[in-house]
Amino acid sequence: MKRKATWLFYTSLAALILLVVVFTVNQLAMVVAVCRSLHPYAGTLFLLVSSAIILAAISTALHFFSVPKQPVMPKDENSKEMAAYVGYMARRQPVHPMHPDPSKTSKDQRWLRANLKLLDTESLNMTRKIATKNFFVGAFAQNTSYGTTTSLLNNIKVLWHVYAIHNREQHFREFIDLVRAVYECLPLSDFKKEDIPEHIKPIIQSSFSNTLSSLLPGGNLLTPFFLNLFLAGSTNTYLTCLAGIIATRHCQATTEEEKKEIIQQSMFEASFMLKEIIRECNPILSVTISKAVKKAGMESLDTIQPPSTGSGMAQDIVSHLASSLKNMLKENG
Repeated sequence: MKRKATWLFYTSLAALILLVVVFTVNQLAMVVAVCRSLHPYAGTLFLLVSSAIILAAISTALHFFSVPKQPVMPKDENSKEMAAYVGYMARRQPVHPMHPDPSKTSKDQRWLRANLKLLDTESLNMTRKIATKNFFVGAFAQNTSYGTTTSLLNNIKVLWHVYAIHNREQHFREFIDLVRAVYECLPLSDFKKEDIPEHIKPIIQSSFSNTLSSLLPGGNLLTPFFLNLFLAGSTNTYLTCLAGIIATRHCQATTEEEKKEIIQQSMFEASFMLKEIIRECNPILSVTISKAVKKAGMESLDTIQPPSTGSGMAQDIVSHLASSLKNMLKENG
């Protein structure tokens, strides 16, 4: 079945290319004939210009979809392939402006490590910045198509920034390979129930390490609602942090040993970054919800009519309570 599907795909692609070529040649021949009717050399000139444009487009497309030739990745730092791979990475990477020896001619492993450390800081700062945005996207737009789409685009943006930071020249297929490698390392990409607790642990720890009842008016009544938003934002942030850190470790790996340790190392770093982001976002989220609750409460109390002549005792009590609550909310604001 797979071989038949592959054969169908390639034959259909060949037929489509043939149709495009025949249509293009036919249209060019018609335009050339029209140009020659206006001037003897106009048709030849148009044909030359058109051919140059088509060749330039083909050349650009080939370069866009090409993958740079990469030497064999060494198994460890003592492998004989290490020198060639270090030279390859040094040529591909942009030199960080804060590098202590940016103009060194022969870039050895020590030079590469110093450059990678600086690029690592820049890459993680970018990841944290976008992950912070995704916290509020997850908290306020959870379970909506807008929230899902925005989170996905932000995660792709993180991967692109990480890739661009580590590569002077960008190649589409190489970026797609990085996206696929990161996706395969994320939780639930290949469902293994034994791995889920390790990913859930930092989210739960960050969520329940805050005294939420002391941050909101109404305390215990609003804590479940706040936790729902908080957990959604934390989960969103954790996935963004994990994606950015895994991409960074992939771009900085110099040996196969480092690649094997990427997932565990990235999970540890992502949980640490998550706690820092939660510590920063927690006050903003709590104050925002607090103000919204107070505003909603006061607007609801405004709908209660004041007592009128002939109204019963129940109406008088309700109106008095509403007035007292409004004053309390104003004083606490």
